[in-house]
Amino acid sequence: MTIPATESPSALHPELDTYSSERLVEAFLSDQKNALDAVQAAIPALTRAVAAAVPRLQRGGRLIYIGAGTSGRLGALDAAELMPTFSWPPERALGVLAGGPAALTAAIEGAEDNAEQAVYDLSALALTAQDVVILISASGRAPYVISAAQVARAAGALTIALTNNSGAPLVGHADIAVELLTGPELISGSTRLKAGTAQKVALNTFSSSCMVQLGKVYGNLMVDLRATNDKLRRRALALVQLASGADEPMAQTALQAAEGQVKTAILMLRSGIDAPTARQRLQAVDGFLRKALGA
Repeated sequence: MTIPATESPSALHPELDTYSSERLVEAFLSDQKNALDAVQAAIPALTRAVAAAVPRLQRGGRLIYIGAGTSGRLGALDAAELMPTFSWPPERALGVLAGGPAALTAAIEGAEDNAEQAVYDLSALALTAQDVVILISASGRAPYVISAAQVARAAGALTIALTNNSGAPLVGHADIAVELLTGPELISGSTRLKAGTAQKVALNTFSSSCMVQLGKVYGNLMVDLRATNDKLRRRALALVQLASGADEPMAQTALQAAEGQVKTAILMLRSGIDAPTARQRLQAVDGFLRKALGA
């Protein structure tokens, strides 16, 4: 049987267990640099994934992340962070893990072999052709993830595979394959290392690029954040001041009138209009602040 590159023993540091603390840290960090190179090489595939996903999301589709183990947890993390960062509705960003929610905090390794459970889990989601399903597997061989890909594709959803092995079985079940070729791990087979790092970077890049193209950012400012705690409320105030040029009292007054909506407050201050008018103007241009400002 052919051993996937991610499972192959590394030729580097064969006496790793004899290293000092300093040398261990240096070795692991040096190997992690390869993760960024792998994502860089996958730019064309990531670009295709963003271009294919955005129109479906504009039509009301969901982002659905599927994975097992580390890969599943990274997908669930990306899904969870879209609401506070971009006000993306949580019901439209779902993380599905082999083994269920318990697998977020505990290793349920055998769950990745349960192909039948994937059919059940995805059937419960009532997939549509507008959904975007991101299938994450370092090996590209996890039966749960491959089965999920088959179900998603049969439903007409866009399927995007993230794997760390070239030509892995999962690739043949996805519309777009993003191959993050990180090679052998420093600790052989431990894909929570640079394979996981590459997946995290790729997921950040993919979802953030989608959100920018969906009007969630003005310039490089996260103007659609959801201010759910003191830190984010301070950030929202600073964003309104930065984008509008208003002083703190004016920005605070506008934010209160806008019920905490940063884009609405900026538009109010920049255009000299009230909150209801600003909301209507934003709604008319699908939430794109630059368009609402006429810039």
